[in-house]
Amino acid sequence: MEEITLSVVIVNYNVKYFLEQCLYSLRAALQGMEAEVFVVDNNSTDGSVAYLKPNFPEVTFIENSDNPGFAKANNQAIRLAKGKYILLLNPDTVIGEDTIRSLCYFLEEKPKAGALGVKMIDGNGVFLPESKRSFPTPWVSFCKMFGLSKLFPKNPRFAKYSLPYLNPDARHKVDVLAGAFMLIRKEALDKAGLLDEDFFMYGEDIDLSYRLKLAGYKNYYMPERILHYKGESTRKGNIKYVKIFYGAMLIFYRKHYSGAGKLFSLLIRLAVWFRALLDLMFHASANKKTKSSRRRLLILSSEMSLETVRTACLKQIPNLEFVNHWNLDEHRVMDCINRSNRMKGFTDIAFCYNDVRFEQLLLLMDKMPDKHITYHIYNKKSGVLVSPGKK
Repeated sequence: MEEITLSVVIVNYNVKYFLEQCLYSLRAALQGMEAEVFVVDNNSTDGSVAYLKPNFPEVTFIENSDNPGFAKANNQAIRLAKGKYILLLNPDTVIGEDTIRSLCYFLEEKPKAGALGVKMIDGNGVFLPESKRSFPTPWVSFCKMFGLSKLFPKNPRFAKYSLPYLNPDARHKVDVLAGAFMLIRKEALDKAGLLDEDFFMYGEDIDLSYRLKLAGYKNYYMPERILHYKGESTRKGNIKYVKIFYGAMLIFYRKHYSGAGKLFSLLIRLAVWFRALLDLMFHASANKKTKSSRRRLLILSSEMSLETVRTACLKQIPNLEFVNHWNLDEHRVMDCINRSNRMKGFTDIAFCYNDVRFEQLLLLMDKMPDKHITYHIYNKKSGVLVSPGKK
């Protein structure tokens, strides 16, 4: 029996269509590799396992009868994993066909590399700053919570939290990698220990990154791009989310920076809850603006796929007032990038897979980031249009 190179671990909770798309992209990315894929379902109520199991026989599904949290569910699969490398992956992600192979090759060449993270972009093609971060030391946390990092984004003294002064298209040694995509050397994980189950959700990636460095390994940010529909598996803008996210930050603070003093600890706590209130207000305001806007859609597909994509878009995208189509048989992705000025007249762009590879979809999104454009993917295999905000 050949050695398994990679074990992929995905924790799912009520996002079956995102997970379906993720698994299709994984299937393409793992072609020719010795790999295993685990999906741990945390008692989803949307019929995720029954829906996905028949179409993905290569996947090992673990069904929990309750929701034990993200860290504990990941650990369930990690204990069964046989791969030389472990990939922790969110279900609301899309990976390019060449990404995993390239990253595994890097780990082979760098034995002191404990874990790798990637360049994550959201459903607007916008770079997600949590792709690379520093440890939230008391000073770094203070600058983040009280806005100094935003005031001085190019100053390493004040903007260390998300490292905006580092080029997102270059490789860097960093402190913290995101749990949405963390490729870990199994040997390093054995030394550092599994995810800390005190974290129900959020914060466990910061804690693991910290312990990997304590174990003598280096964490690397790599400019390989993936799509991460940020927050689709944990709906934002509600009190439950705020308590979990900011509560996790306080757990990490107590665990690793407990000696900073009571006064500073109190200041950090006040700042945490102040930021929580701002986040709630921001998401409520953003939701109101989105509902009232009129939409202009561009479909990127072959002529043969056009009608099925159009039908799916008309059913799902509200307030459409105009629909156009570019035939990908004639206009390849690089041609679309060269026409970026024309594409910015649209509010929505729908790709059709597999008229175009996942790598090409990600390339176009990365080259055309725009908070006013929403990207959708129609998968001909499943007949489902996946969009930010779709359940």
